[in-house]
Amino acid sequence: MDQKALITLEYPRILADLAELCQFAPARERALGLEPLTDLDQVLVLQGETAEALGLLTLHPGTSSGGARDLRPITADARKGMILEPFRLLEVRDTLIAARNLVRMMSKLADEYPALAELILQLPDSPGLVNEIGKVISDQGEVLDSASQKLASIRRDLTASHGRIKARLSRMLKRPEVAKHLQEAIVTQRNGRYVLPLKAEARSAFPGIVHDQSASGATIYVEPQSLVEANNQYRKLELDERDEIRRILAQLSARVAEQALELNEAVEILTRFDLALARGRYAAALNAVEPKIHPFPKRIPAGNPGVVLRLFAARHPLLDPAEVVPVNIVLDEDTYALIITGPNTGGKTVTLKTVGLLALMAQTGLHIPAAGRSEISLFSSVYADIGDEQSIEQSLSTFSGHITNIISILDKADRRSLVILDELGAGTDPQEGAALARSIMTYLLERGITTLVTTHHPDLKVYAHATPGVVNASVEFDLESLRPTYHLTVGLPGRSNALAIASRLGLPEDIILSARATLDPADLQADDLLDEIHRQRKLAEDARAALERARDDAEKLRLQLADRIEEIEQERLTELEGARREARLELEELRAELREIKAELDQGGSPKEMLEELEEDAAQLEEDLSAPLPRMKTETLPEPMGPIQTGDRVYLRSLGKKGRVISLNGEDVELMVGNIRVRARKADLEHAADSEESPLEVVPRTVVRTPEGIESPGMELDLRGQGADEALENLGYFLDRAFLARLPWVRIIHGVGTGKLRTAVRNDLKNHPQVDHFEPGKEGEGGDGVTVVSFGE
Repeated sequence: MDQKALITLEYPRILADLAELCQFAPARERALGLEPLTDLDQVLVLQGETAEALGLLTLHPGTSSGGARDLRPITADARKGMILEPFRLLEVRDTLIAARNLVRMMSKLADEYPALAELILQLPDSPGLVNEIGKVISDQGEVLDSASQKLASIRRDLTASHGRIKARLSRMLKRPEVAKHLQEAIVTQRNGRYVLPLKAEARSAFPGIVHDQSASGATIYVEPQSLVEANNQYRKLELDERDEIRRILAQLSARVAEQALELNEAVEILTRFDLALARGRYAAALNAVEPKIHPFPKRIPAGNPGVVLRLFAARHPLLDPAEVVPVNIVLDEDTYALIITGPNTGGKTVTLKTVGLLALMAQTGLHIPAAGRSEISLFSSVYADIGDEQSIEQSLSTFSGHITNIISILDKADRRSLVILDELGAGTDPQEGAALARSIMTYLLERGITTLVTTHHPDLKVYAHATPGVVNASVEFDLESLRPTYHLTVGLPGRSNALAIASRLGLPEDIILSARATLDPADLQADDLLDEIHRQRKLAEDARAALERARDDAEKLRLQLADRIEEIEQERLTELEGARREARLELEELRAELREIKAELDQGGSPKEMLEELEEDAAQLEEDLSAPLPRMKTETLPEPMGPIQTGDRVYLRSLGKKGRVISLNGEDVELMVGNIRVRARKADLEHAADSEESPLEVVPRTVVRTPEGIESPGMELDLRGQGADEALENLGYFLDRAFLARLPWVRIIHGVGTGKLRTAVRNDLKNHPQVDHFEPGKEGEGGDGVTVVSFGE
């Protein structure tokens, strides 16, 4: 990438913002040195990692490489044979623990975030080194007694020696012949040896070795002669402890040197992971989206390079999101050059920078601040000439500076490049500048180079209108407020507002009229026509926005009504269920009374025919109470959904069931009804209100076809209340129609009762030629009061 263009488009500021979001020092360092990539596969990998990181941080906001440290200087010193300090060994341990925790976490989330999981699962596993460091060094950075048996023994001897010396010195302090010479009644150390602070004049009266004296000379620190040997022994033990600690640390340092390559690899993987998380955080901060990135065609035809540039609601990432005005930059497949005109400070330059910067961000693996469906090509290079190129040092004017830069761009740009030129042809005679601008544009177009240009030359508006591959665009200006709106309109050139602005600011009307009289009438007519086009376009946009708001309001109202209807239905079902509970209690009381009456009749030998009829009526009532409560069939509220499409939830009239469309083929539709795949005609379908539940992801048992001319009898047959002969006749007719309609299965509702009807139905099913098998209904389907019948192929 052209380094000057990166600076011109403020790409380093993007990297600085990204580095601030890194939590791992090597990742911050890597972020500041990033450059846009030109390999599509690499860019897609980074974009995928960014998307996963954004999702991971959304659901697991605490995710980080916390505790990890940059081990590269540590491993370098270890490989040189240096002995590592305890705190540096703890950094090695903490980094390995952080890596181990990430491996455990991402192993569980591998299905949701495969790219990040694949990266983290490459981290080397070094449990041995973690345990070794943990056994030797405490969290406070101290070498533990348990580091070796020898160290434990030395420290026990040190403790004992220290105790003996302190005890002897304490006794000595209490002796009158010593106490009178003490400056203070304390025991202290000098040069690693225990001493007493004596008055300077007692030097000759107290035998011992002087190790130090106070700044004033009034106090001397004397090691009593009787303690010299004990102090010698104590000092030797201290040196033994130091040497043993150095040996232990040297051993651990050698282990770090042995695993230096694995540790450096872990740092590299953690760097990539932390950088991916930083890209995810940046995407969240910018409310950015993943762009679709297109390669240029391998064989680029003459003229149009095949560029894709469709940015919707694009925002400059470095401007205040609350103030920046989003712009739509959309080029059709026949266009690869855009000429933007409009007033100064109207947002032309910001638009150019937005496109260039978003292209660079996308090729760095960053999501871009734009709306969904945004697409952009993968450019081999981006060149930009923006701003004041005047150089006093080189004696170059603004015009000369621009031309020098453009010459360099024309020499390096190719058909896969993006060229951005601000104020083309400015800074010189308008006529010559316009001619030069047209020639530069023609040069770029003939070479098939994607070009974005801003200009004030009216000639370039005509050039864009008349030249294939080029389109006009303009930034709007509000004549009422005399301020730019910053809205970009692709397809229309900018208007000349000089006379209108001068008139609004109060320039005398006779001067305005005189100026208009000197203008070409054709130009005035063109401006008036352009004003009318802009006005009509604004009216159309306002009308469309109003329609969209009305549609949104209607959809909200429809959803509110649907929710209210559902609430009413739930209230109705609740009331009915309460009534059923009361009926069941009364039924139980009736059964108890019947049992008592039956017992009395048995004792008296009275006839029981009437009692049996009452029992059958009670059984029938019990069946009715056990049947599932039917939901009221309410008309589905219409949805503004247009034609039936894949994924729509629909109502299949012939089966009386709802399903979800999985494929379309002309007038033929394939849909899932529960766990059954059904083929039907579009004419047999209508939109249904979508439910919250998602379609079942199961392998269908069979396929239902509803051929034209054969009407489905439905999926259920209710035989309750019918005699055996009548029920079997209706059953046979229903089964024949269901089989001809190629239904996979049906439900026969016969109730529980005395079991006579159920037995008759199931005996008949055993001998039916089209029945493959049958089984009682499951819980929630009616249990033993229902038989589910499946047909053979």
